[in-house]
Amino acid sequence: MSGRPVNIHDVLADPEYQASVYQKAFGFRSNLGVPLVREGSVIGVFALMRTEVNTFTEREVELVTTFADQAVIAIENARLFDEVQARTRELAASLEDLRATQDRLVQTQKLASLGQLTAGIAHEMKNPLNFVNNFSTLSAELVDELNDTLTGLPFADDARCQLDELTGTLKNNLEKVVHHGRRADAIVKNMLLHSREVSSEHRRVDINAIVEEVLNLAWHGARAEKQGFEITIERSFDPAAGEAEIFPQDVTRALLNVIANGFYAATKRKAEAGSDGYEPVLAASTKSLGDRVEIRIRDNGTGIPPDVKEKIFDPFFTTKPAGEGTGLGLSISHDIIVKQHGGSIEVKTRPGEFTEISVTLPRAIASLHEAGKRA
Repeated sequence: MSGRPVNIHDVLADPEYQASVYQKAFGFRSNLGVPLVREGSVIGVFALMRTEVNTFTEREVELVTTFADQAVIAIENARLFDEVQARTRELAASLEDLRATQDRLVQTQKLASLGQLTAGIAHEMKNPLNFVNNFSTLSAELVDELNDTLTGLPFADDARCQLDELTGTLKNNLEKVVHHGRRADAIVKNMLLHSREVSSEHRRVDINAIVEEVLNLAWHGARAEKQGFEITIERSFDPAAGEAEIFPQDVTRALLNVIANGFYAATKRKAEAGSDGYEPVLAASTKSLGDRVEIRIRDNGTGIPPDVKEKIFDPFFTTKPAGEGTGLGLSISHDIIVKQHGGSIEVKTRPGEFTEISVTLPRAIASLHEAGKRA
């Protein structure tokens, strides 16, 4: 097409007219075609037809040409508007990502400052705590030596009873000091772990491999800690789970805490059930979610009551007896998964039946160093 208007007086008398099929269909005689030209290329045509032979005047051709020019401008504006809208959406998404990364950077900096303070307090507590634990143990042994020394001395029966009662009470008190001192020592150690700065090493890791490794670590750890520990471990790994960029050491610690809680709940239910045929089971599964990967840990233990479920990620909250838990395990896991990796951790449970913890990790984590430079 030449890019100029074509004004045909009578299509039936024009030997070059080739659209006879349309002429027969619509019965027109005079025809005007005005091209829509953008940057030298024809992008469309305004076609006007008359059923009688009546040539379009120059004025009419000029008017249609003006409409065609305006139509080209409108089409170009619409195209530009769509491009601007698409670019605006891209910029909005980039801005949202930047804000999220900046928020994570600020949160990390706050946690680092809080961690340094916590670590300082924990270190200051550790020395006097060691003193209390060591001297309480030594004092309990001295009470036994005192009893042995007093055994050979002559005392009235009433005095002997009072001495035995006093030394017994003193020894019991010292044993309680030792017991709670050890629990305080465990809390201080977990505070130091909780306040530890983010590991500098993050790399791509096979998710199925790290879950398998954590299961083995947790199993052997539980066997070493508790004589006769038994539980069935079921695995269901998605081959498509693939790799994710994580801090392997920290994710291992987070999953160990989750699995250890599952072991505890299942063995506790078995102890409560006695010999009614209950068998403790812990199931671990992985699943690819596209740009994320999911890890699920499910136990058939005691479950979690609703009022407790709301608090399980709070620091120092525990339902375990004194000396068996510090209340920092799941809090550490939450910080590692959510705050460090930008993932999520959710809990489904039914008291007396099961607990399932779902950990979702992104395939890639934002570089806090790069975010700091952009901020």
